[in-house]
Amino acid sequence: MKDKILVVEDEKDTRFILEKLLTRNNYEVATAINGEDALEILKNFSPKVILADWTMPVLDGLSLCNILKADEKFKSIYFIILTARSSLKDRIMGLDIGADDFLVKPVENQELLARIRSGIRIYNLQNELKNAEHSKAVVDLACTIGHKINNPLSSLMLSLKSIENELNDDSKSKLADDLKVMKESVERINKFVQQLIYLKNPQVIDYIDENRMIKTD
Repeated sequence: MKDKILVVEDEKDTRFILEKLLTRNNYEVATAINGEDALEILKNFSPKVILADWTMPVLDGLSLCNILKADEKFKSIYFIILTARSSLKDRIMGLDIGADDFLVKPVENQELLARIRSGIRIYNLQNELKNAEHSKAVVDLACTIGHKINNPLSSLMLSLKSIENELNDDSKSKLADDLKVMKESVERINKFVQQLIYLKNPQVIDYIDENRMIKTD
């Protein structure tokens, strides 16, 4: 699957050149003419990197960056500002907003591609870390639930055994089917609890009605 890049540039020729360069280098590219247009495109397009011109009508690159970095859904996208401004003051302003990198126009093609490759590596690393943290949180939660259920389950198993011991042979015979169902149910619960306690590699799978569940075996 190709890595996705969004180019946000109001100048038609520059937008065309960037799109062709990135497409030739095997990226999937979407283009926007300003920040407002970019926000619409992002509803259906999920890039790893955004290249945005600083100065644009309607919504400029820095304002777009500010909006996206404040949104949990978009904040991990690697955001590169394209600008003719080269002063330290301007760069500091952009970094304070949350831009990840700057390229001064006119952009040298190989440098641009190198920055994009770097941005994609950083994006991928951030998502790997988030997935690892999520997996750890799932394991911790599963273990906690497992331990919480295990104590009352142990009491239930002992009580069931005690009740069975107190029954005479005639009662055991009459209740044989019920006792079998209860024992099998308790064993299934116990197996599930052990899977939760010793869960190592949680997998979240699709269930029904667009719901998801943890696969334990």
